[in-house]
Amino acid sequence: MDTRTAGTARPARRTVRPSRPARTVVRWAVRHGIPAVLLERGARSGDLVGRLLRDRSVRDEPFALYEQLRARGPVSPGSIGLVTPSHRIASEVLRSDRFGVGWDPSSAPRLIRWALAFGDDPDVSGVAEPPSMLVVDPPDHTRFRRLVSRAFTPRATAGFEPVVQRTADALLDALELRSGPVDLVDTFAAQLPVLVIADLLGVPTDRREDFLRWGAAAAATLDPGLPFRRYLAAERALRAMNAFLREHFARLRREPGDDLVSRLVGLPEEEALTERELHATVMLLLGAGFETTVNLLGNGVVLLDAHPEQWDVLRANPSGWDGAVEEILRHDSPVQITGRTATAQGTLAGRPVRPGTRVTVLLGAANRDPEVFDDPARFDVRRPNAREHLAFSAGIHYCLGAGLARLEGIVGLRSLSERFPGLRVSGPPVRRDLQTLRGFERLPVTLR
Repeated sequence: MDTRTAGTARPARRTVRPSRPARTVVRWAVRHGIPAVLLERGARSGDLVGRLLRDRSVRDEPFALYEQLRARGPVSPGSIGLVTPSHRIASEVLRSDRFGVGWDPSSAPRLIRWALAFGDDPDVSGVAEPPSMLVVDPPDHTRFRRLVSRAFTPRATAGFEPVVQRTADALLDALELRSGPVDLVDTFAAQLPVLVIADLLGVPTDRREDFLRWGAAAAATLDPGLPFRRYLAAERALRAMNAFLREHFARLRREPGDDLVSRLVGLPEEEALTERELHATVMLLLGAGFETTVNLLGNGVVLLDAHPEQWDVLRANPSGWDGAVEEILRHDSPVQITGRTATAQGTLAGRPVRPGTRVTVLLGAANRDPEVFDDPARFDVRRPNAREHLAFSAGIHYCLGAGLARLEGIVGLRSLSERFPGLRVSGPPVRRDLQTLRGFERLPVTLR
């Protein structure tokens, strides 16, 4: 019996929160409200990074702005630190031990330290805050990654190919029964990776719509400056996701299976994760396990629809899908922006960098750097060096599931193309209202 729901009506009433409880307001203010003010102020004064993160028209099509930044040099100042569109500098920052993803709150003003402590709530903790592997440095990052990396080795990923293929075929079988336009995101691009990651993590596939909703909420928190109303929606979803994970972990402790989460909850005491670390790790694996691939599949269909001659090339030579997926990742990267903080004194492109300096790394711009890619704005599925992209980051934070995302992209796009050779985009696709992650919320297509 769940003791949280037992007893009189009084405890139940305490779960009903006022619309803007103080802790929620403080959490939003320190994580999004203050950054929004800084970015808005920068955008009004002509800061291009401020415009990138606050101007919706630029967020939809950022590539012209990337080139404006490139014209200023490999590194330039912005409203929240330094910014680089350069592939060379991005690679240096992502791989260097002089930069980290973490942030030391002890160096923050007293008010900010108080706000972080006052607003802390494990029930709404997401992938954008510690102890998520995404935002911690060694030794914690090393410990977390070691515990899960075996599930994503090349050999383990190759073993997933039959599962990915069966899942894709089942979804395409269902699409065969549809007539008229369909939303490809809702019916295929989102469903394929969420079903695969659910199998890997031992979570029930009948909750997949919940996972998609929760994942979208967690992904939204990666963007700085969320409006308060949207932040509230994200918190509600994160609270529901954490509640589900508590129940899931309890079930797997009673009845462990042959899946990654069963192994994590059953670790020996000397290796065991704390409950908060366990939530953060599994939430990241679940969300990241489909967010990148959803965008990869949608972006790929739109690009190939706009370049039908290249789709014809792939239909004539299906072995080319490996390279095509790399070019999709390069040309329209599912993750456009990441960031690092300097941990030591040094220089970057000849510019002095002090500890604590924030560097915004524009992955989407680095992947179109003419110093690395010939005619970088051109989409070419036969591009010989497309795999030099940084779509999956680099260094110790290189995407753990990159191999699985690639596999899902290849199998998903190839199977879709073979089953529906007449597929065409049939209406204006709707971009997701995010800048860090770039993909489509809706993608109407006709299948025949």
